[in-house]
Amino acid sequence: MNDAPLTVRADTRPPQRTVHSEPASLARLFEHCAWFRALAAEHQAMVLATAHAEHLEGGAWIARRQEPSDYWIGVHSGLIKLAIYNASGRSCTLSGVPPGGWFGEGSVIKRELRKYDVAAIQPSLVMFVPSATFHALLESSLPFTGFVIRQLNNRMGEFIASIQNSRLLDVDARVAQSLAQLFNPDLYPDTGRTLAISQEEVGLLAGVSRQRINQALQNLEKLQILRLSYNQIDVLDLERLSAFGREQI
Repeated sequence: MNDAPLTVRADTRPPQRTVHSEPASLARLFEHCAWFRALAAEHQAMVLATAHAEHLEGGAWIARRQEPSDYWIGVHSGLIKLAIYNASGRSCTLSGVPPGGWFGEGSVIKRELRKYDVAAIQPSLVMFVPSATFHALLESSLPFTGFVIRQLNNRMGEFIASIQNSRLLDVDARVAQSLAQLFNPDLYPDTGRTLAISQEEVGLLAGVSRQRINQALQNLEKLQILRLSYNQIDVLDLERLSAFGREQI
C-alpha cells in the first residue's frame, strides 16, 4: 500500500518524553497484558527490572528500519504505525498497532536488523522489553513461549490478509478491513468499539488518499456500520465491518 509520507521528527526520542522505569510504575502498565499476568513471579520481576515505557508524541519515531532490534515493543495507549519509507519519502504501510498490541518478536528472535520503521500516529504510551529479557523468557517460561507462538501465527495471518485486501478489494472494502484488523482480539485485546482516530490516520493505515477516505467512511456510516465524529469512529456493528467486502475475495 502506498500512501502519503508521515511527518516524523528527526530525533528518535523527543526531548519532551516521559520515561517510566520504576518497577512500581511499570507494574501498573504491564498488569494490563495477559502474557505478563501468566508469568511466574520471578519472570514478572525480571521484566519489571529491565523494561521501560515512554510517552511519545504523534509523529515521533519509535524504531528505525535497518537498526538493531533491541526491544520487543508494546502499545499501552495511542496508535502506532509499521511502515517502510523510501529515499523519496514515500511509504508502504504494513500495519497499525492499537492499545494492547505487541510486535517485533520475529526480528528480536532472529537478532536481525529491523525491517521496517515504527512511528507514532498519535501521542502514545509505548512499552519496551529488552531483547535479552525477551530471550530469557523464551528459554525459561512455557506460558511466554506459548504466547509468542500464537502471536507469530496471528501476525502471519494479519499480513497475508493485508496483502490480499490491497490487491483484491475496492477502496471501501479496504478501508473497512483496515479498521476491522484493529479489532483482532488475539493481537489487539484492548481495542474498544470507539477508536480515537482521525480520517487522515485511517487513510495512512489503509493506503488511501485523504479525499477518498472521507467518501469511504461516509459510505460505511450510511450503512450504519460505524458513526463518525471529530477524530473519532464508533463501530456500531463489528460483525458487518469485518465481513464488509469479503465477497470480493
